[in-house]
Amino acid sequence: MLFNSIDFAIFLPIVFLLYWFVFKKSLKQQNLLIVAASYVFYGWWDWRFLSLILFSTLVDFTVGQLLAREKKQSIRKLWLWTSIFVNLGFLGFFKYYNFFLENFITAFSFFGTEFQAQSLQIILPVGISFYTFQTLSYTIDVYKKKFAPTKDFIAFAAFVSFFPQLVAGPIERASNLLPQFYTPRVFNYSKATDGLRQILLGLFKKVVIADNCAIYANMIFNNSDDYSGSTLLIGALFFTFQIYGDFSGYSDIAIGTSRLFGFHLKQNFNFPYFSRDIAEFWRRWHISLSTWFRDYLYIPLGGSRGSLGKVIRNIFIIFIVSGFWHGANWTFIVWGALNALYFLPLLIAKKNRTHLDPIAAGKKWPSLKEVTFMGITFGLTVFAWIFFRAENISHALSILSEMASPTLFDFPRFASMKNALVTVILILFFLWIEWMGREREHAFETFGLTWKRVYRYAFYYFIILLILWFGGEEQQFIYFQF
Repeated sequence: MLFNSIDFAIFLPIVFLLYWFVFKKSLKQQNLLIVAASYVFYGWWDWRFLSLILFSTLVDFTVGQLLAREKKQSIRKLWLWTSIFVNLGFLGFFKYYNFFLENFITAFSFFGTEFQAQSLQIILPVGISFYTFQTLSYTIDVYKKKFAPTKDFIAFAAFVSFFPQLVAGPIERASNLLPQFYTPRVFNYSKATDGLRQILLGLFKKVVIADNCAIYANMIFNNSDDYSGSTLLIGALFFTFQIYGDFSGYSDIAIGTSRLFGFHLKQNFNFPYFSRDIAEFWRRWHISLSTWFRDYLYIPLGGSRGSLGKVIRNIFIIFIVSGFWHGANWTFIVWGALNALYFLPLLIAKKNRTHLDPIAAGKKWPSLKEVTFMGITFGLTVFAWIFFRAENISHALSILSEMASPTLFDFPRFASMKNALVTVILILFFLWIEWMGREREHAFETFGLTWKRVYRYAFYYFIILLILWFGGEEQQFIYFQF
């Protein structure tokens, strides 16, 4: 079920009314309703894959109980690896089987040996990368005794399948989300209205920004041989705002929807395109995944401790694995490696934590130095996104080759350029909103709250009008494929 669909517009109010008016007095019934609603939400796409979520839930709940009772370290480690094997096994099969098979065959062919094997027509279950990491964090934390395992299976099932963030995050830790299922929720009007504002922002990002940028990004990338370097650069810029509007828009809707039900999810995007270096960008982009890899991969590998060689190794591992997490394609691995290369100079110079505060904090405008650093960081990010969006490595290199040619200075030309100008204006309007709200958790948190009510509501209705005006065919969220 898509957030930007009529189905969800009907589904959400029904669940909301049942949650607060029918099952208000029973916490267990509210949790059971969340589980049922989450399974309906996910099963709307393909009910057959509900068995995967249920099986993963059963395995990790059981492993948690066994870890709590077992004192022998070798046995505890065995149970932990059981959870890791089951979860990553499913993820690896559905997401990476054909990738490894095809590269295995290619490797044999390179050495003159023909190896015959048939790839499988595998459907990638939506959200498997997200809920797999969410359940893994539970068993790993229980194993490390950082978190006591729950004995409430319904609460645990609700934690695993919580519908607002089930399909594309944020990837929540058990230590943050699971205890919220034990605590009675009381409807909070101010939190609910803030949630509605964030949902509105998320829909604006998705429908008005991302979906419009997708038209031109797809047109240019899918026919890249026909365009000049300048047009290809325009296509890369459109994709840059498409992926941000799409993914952060999903997170905004997920977090806002959670607030309607009395839950608090962690911030997943913190205005990343205003970053002054790549380290700051990764503290602000897909925060739940970045911190997951930091805590469960980078730090166990040794983190920034040890020799320079080991630190460089750890940085490349975490970024390349992060890239591979996004999809079974060498383009994602190169994208991850590029970000590692961007990050290394900052780490070696010990400047990776220079910019911890928002840009131009407490000021209206940034300094020239901040604008320069922000522009360089944005340019590096756009360059890396070309590999992320390209069909394969050769496609990315052909695009970059054309962009490095004299045609980069040609006037860009592509179909529907006049309509594209409207999208550019919308992007500038969006950037203004983001800039004004950059010191908040989301751009609409306090935006316009000091205005007179008539102006504030006029602004909200204007945003709704834009969503309705540009909301045509339902477009799937980009990260559903990851």
